Amino acid sequence: MVTTKEILSSPEPILPGHAACAGCSSSLGLRYALKALGENVIMTIPACCTSVWQGPYPKSAITVPVLNIAFAAAASSASGVSAALEAKGKTDTTVLAWAGDGGSVDIGLATISGAAERNDNMIYVTYSNESYSNTGVQKSGATPPGARTTTTPFGRIGSPKNIALIMWTHHLPYVATACTSYPRDFIGKLRKAQQMKGFKFIYLLAPCAVGWRFPAEKTIEVGKLAVETGAHILWEAVDGDIELSPLSKKYRDPAKRKPLEEYLKYQGRYKGISKELVEAYQKYIDYQWSIITSLADIKK
Repeated sequence: MVTTKEILSSPEPILPGHAACAGCSSSLGLRYALKALGENVIMTIPACCTSVWQGPYPKSAITVPVLNIAFAAAASSASGVSAALEAKGKTDTTVLAWAGDGGSVDIGLATISGAAERNDNMIYVTYSNESYSNTGVQKSGATPPGARTTTTPFGRIGSPKNIALIMWTHHLPYVATACTSYPRDFIGKLRKAQQMKGFKFIYLLAPCAVGWRFPAEKTIEVGKLAVETGAHILWEAVDGDIELSPLSKKYRDPAKRKPLEEYLKYQGRYKGISKELVEAYQKYIDYQWSIITSLADIKK
């Protein structure tokens, strides 16, 4: 059995010289993903940060075949690739749809839902920097309460969509959440998903130094704080059975979580935000925990 250490030391699937920002965790996440899934992968990428930083046609920093596709079409194009591979009898190629939160939670949600309903054979990863970072850091459906974006200059009002739970309601073989700051957890979930047939979905939190306004060298630390404060819950569901991942299981007790302010203090998008909006974020976090833990306590 291949160990995580061996996976991480495997040849680099992302070539140097690409155009990602300093501290970009989407490039880091894709590096982990392709190391985990191996060389026999075909990707679809809609309009997003990755479609830009990987390099303009006909060049690419990604060493596997890539279809750069329209904003809403990552899942539908991956469905076509998957169907073509099945028709040719090629069962050992992994189809990976890799999309940002704007192209998943908002613009691409209909095609993701359709592919999930059909249970098309692919792994769909939403790497979420919680905004439209590629086009100027506008609010997306994944932007958390209180966060400043260029379209919510005084802080986001309301709550984001929990796309991982939305996908869970599609009765899929596998749904999970992950974070780029915890590569072993992410790699383990990818490897598990790769062994299953059908539609597998992973929501990957990918902190954005530019959009969140923190120093580039703090990317890993900020991601860890998201988990340690309970703002991002790590869980997985196999055939609908939700289970907290070990990294989050210890934070089921709110007393063991770090204060939310520890997470927010590095992020310029929360600088000067009202106490009421910070409290709204904490209430949202507590509500998400109540949902996930309740579902985790239910076994088929």
